Amino acid sequence: MIEKLIFVFILTMVIHTSETLSYAIRFAGVKLNKIAVALSLTGIIVLVSRTANLLQAPLTAKFVDFARSHPTFPLINYMRIILLASSVGTLIAIALFPTFVSVFSRIIAKLEVAGSIPKLISSVTVGQLKNTKYYLRKPAFSLYYFRYLGIPYRLIVMNVFVTAFYTVGVMASLYTAHLLPAFSTTASQASGIINGVATILLTIFIDPQLGLITDKALQHEQYRNQLGKVYVVLMTSRFVGTMMGQLIMIPAAYFIGTVVKLL
Repeated sequence: MIEKLIFVFILTMVIHTSETLSYAIRFAGVKLNKIAVALSLTGIIVLVSRTANLLQAPLTAKFVDFARSHPTFPLINYMRIILLASSVGTLIAIALFPTFVSVFSRIIAKLEVAGSIPKLISSVTVGQLKNTKYYLRKPAFSLYYFRYLGIPYRLIVMNVFVTAFYTVGVMASLYTAHLLPAFSTTASQASGIINGVATILLTIFIDPQLGLITDKALQHEQYRNQLGKVYVVLMTSRFVGTMMGQLIMIPAAYFIGTVVKLL
């Protein structure tokens, strides 16, 4: 099972790295004043994330099935390692953020010339791929970033909790299926109970605030470079949220179990 765990670990890293790097696309769009084009490219990120998730979710569920027939199997340890992969993936995205802002800025500019993503992909040459080394940028971070653009602390805190809920949603439901074999099918489909709370918080408190901050950067030239620091802060809060997921996974599993019994 170790080989499967390593594979799931890598897939989970890919999911969280790609999702977190969506900030790089947005920032590139803001810098070029082409946010609509940038947002259209986030579909690529979604495609990578969902493709990885197609394999990650059933493979993780297989650990639950294996634990059912092997009582000594350390399922909770496996799940914590998978959760750790989400933190590692987010850290990788933070490190790659400056580089990918440069890369996506170039992609957005080329997309305008090509006119479509298929034409853009077909126009890429080996030489251009080799030249990507010139877009490498060293990440930098400072606590002073929290003051940029007047980013409210409540937004950062809320982003931590939303990320924590999203990170543990599927894991908690699968662990509930392990804890309650009689309700295993229902529990395995109940991740929406946790993710639903995260979606509500995201829709009401985070997305509108982030939209206002982005709009402010679009309207005022002096704020555009500072917006990158805001995104670094938000990515850092995502990392903290993935770590918090380690703490709330078991309580979330018991919460789902309580709800499942009441259905």
